[in-house]
Amino acid sequence: MGREEITEKVNQFLIEEFELEESQLVPEAMMKDDLDIESLDFVDIAVIIEKEFGLKVTSDDMVKIIKLEDLYNYILDHSKN
Repeated sequence: MGREEITEKVNQFLIEEFELEESQLVPEAMMKDDLDIESLDFVDIAVIIEKEFGLKVTSDDMVKIIKLEDLYNYILDHSKN
């Protein structure tokens, strides 16, 4: 799966699940500050990633995701393994 497809899927579930606007979803957007993603929301994101991409995401991994780009990169890096 390529970066473009990952970006598309991630953006789509963020729009659907967290009622974000597509214009907010830029790689440099800060997950907490710009997108208002709270700690509990990260649990939902981890579950969605597991379901959509077949990746197991640990809480240690999730705390390293600061920007939206970090989320894209995490999925891209781990889907290759």
